Amino acid sequence: MKKKIGIAQMDITFGDPAENKKRVLKWVERASEDGCEIVVFPELWTTGYDLKRIGELADEEAEEITGFLSELASRHSIHIVGGSVARKTKEGITNTLLVIDNNGKLIKQYSKLHLFKLMDEHHYMLPGTTDGSFNLMGIQMAGLICYDIRFPEWFRKHVIQGAKAVFVVAEWPAQRISHWKALLMARAIENQCYVIACNRTGSDPNNEFGGHSLLIDPWGEIVREADETEGLLSAEIDLDLVEQVRRKIPIFQDRRPEFY
Repeated sequence: MKKKIGIAQMDITFGDPAENKKRVLKWVERASEDGCEIVVFPELWTTGYDLKRIGELADEEAEEITGFLSELASRHSIHIVGGSVARKTKEGITNTLLVIDNNGKLIKQYSKLHLFKLMDEHHYMLPGTTDGSFNLMGIQMAGLICYDIRFPEWFRKHVIQGAKAVFVVAEWPAQRISHWKALLMARAIENQCYVIACNRTGSDPNNEFGGHSLLIDPWGEIVREADETEGLLSAEIDLDLVEQVRRKIPIFQDRRPEFY
């Protein structure tokens, strides 16, 4: 079973949701024209890390952004892994990934479990309490956010639940881009799944971001890699390869979790 994926490696205008929505519109249109069935966006694409103003910029229950993405998805008949956005709730603000199917239906909200203290997320946001598993096109998948990939047990949980492809959305700094690549390749190898990772590019007043979005196959081989510039990275994934790799090296049969 083959599916064409588009990874929208975009710059993000600091603290300007209206401008960033224009960027997303452009990349959805381009992914649709390119024949992609799914398009994925980076972390906090509406606001960037404008955390000092996040209270006023955050979307109430992510309703406005969900409506925006739903309209785009249904208009272009494309599934959208909508990166993550600042979502305002009664309890506080969360960094929340949105998944919309090609009929415009919201099928998943996942709020980032592991907040990144080096960028002060924990001072402005609440951690999530649920997992990132979802089903799209009859395929079990998952979505995780940036710092989550440094926790292999969290990644493995989603694969144990059946995920054959894991989307990672991020604002990963340029100075640690070697970690980005090494961690994502390791997660693909040890879980024998596709890893589809969308990082932003560009900079904000405090950080430079590294780009290098990646599509990695279940052998851990890089199928496609972006550079540091904006662009749409598109490629096919073959879900049948997941089972082939798992039969070849049966790590899930050989696990001994009673000792872990």
